[in-house]
Amino acid sequence: MLSSRLATGLKEVPKVLKRNVGILAPALQKASDPIQQLFIDKIREYRSKNTGSKTLVDAAPETIRELQSELEKAANQAGGGGGVDLTEFPRFKFDEPKVDPINLQTK
Repeated sequence: MLSSRLATGLKEVPKVLKRNVGILAPALQKASDPIQQLFIDKIREYRSKNTGSKTLVDAAPETIRELQSELEKAANQAGGGGGVDLTEFPRFKFDEPKVDPINLQTK
């Protein structure tokens, strides 16, 4: 009985090792491929340059002006304009219809 438990336990070890190696692989953070290492370096560089604002990273001022111009054109075509925030969900207001009272009295 002990030998069967030991044999069963040994069969389970490779599954656990495979799962742990799969989980820990990104944590090693050392790429064996130079292209992968360049990709990781560029991602880290982008993260350090990103200030959290909604503007483009490393964009020229003319590119940002052109982007704003295109966004304003799209807002005007979609019914927005000056002072209208198109990112906000629209608010609907429905008025209750006026209903004439029904006279249920019989004559």
